[in-house]
Amino acid sequence: MLNKPAGYITTRSDPHARDTVMSLVPEIPGLHPIGRLDKDTTGLLLLTNDGTLTNALTHPRHRVNKTYHAWVQEIPTERAVRKLMTGVEIEGKKTAPAQVEVLRVDKHRTLLAITIHEGRKRQVRLMCAAVGHPVISLTRVSLGPLVLGHLKEGKWRDLSPAEVQSLFRAAGVKEREDK
Repeated sequence: MLNKPAGYITTRSDPHARDTVMSLVPEIPGLHPIGRLDKDTTGLLLLTNDGTLTNALTHPRHRVNKTYHAWVQEIPTERAVRKLMTGVEIEGKKTAPAQVEVLRVDKHRTLLAITIHEGRKRQVRLMCAAVGHPVISLTRVSLGPLVLGHLKEGKWRDLSPAEVQSLFRAAGVKEREDK
C-alpha cells in the first residue's frame, strides 16, 4: 500500500520521463499498480505482482468500493448531493449511485466523502464538475476494507496476509491457493 503524493503518474514507466509511483517503492519483479490515480490525486494506491488480485479489484463485476475525500468549490446544495448519490451523466453515460457524506463546510469549499464502486477515468472529478462543484483536491482514503490511515504521503507498507484475504473477500473472489 502506497500513499501516493500528487505529481506522480500511476504507471510502471513513462516514455516522457515523468515521475512514476514506481520510484517510490522497492524494485520487485512484476510489481504494478492496481488501477490508477491521476497525477493530481493523492492517497491509497495498491501495488502487487499478483494478477489474480489485480483482476479481483479492478473488474467492474466485483464492485469493490473506493472512498475519496474531495474538497470541492463552494457549498453543494441538497439537490447537487442527491444527484451525486443517484448518478450523474458523464461522457454520455450515467454513473452508478454513490454514497456521499458532507464532512466539513468552509466559507468557499466543502469536504465530501464519496464512495464509488466503478472505476472510470477521473470519475469523481467529472461527477463533481457535472453538479457544478469542481474538485479542488482529491484523496483516496480507502479501497475495499483497506483504509489509508496514518501512512505518510510518499510512504508505503506491505499488507498483512489478513489484509490480502480481506481484499479477495471484498471482491467475492477466492485467493489463489499457490501463493
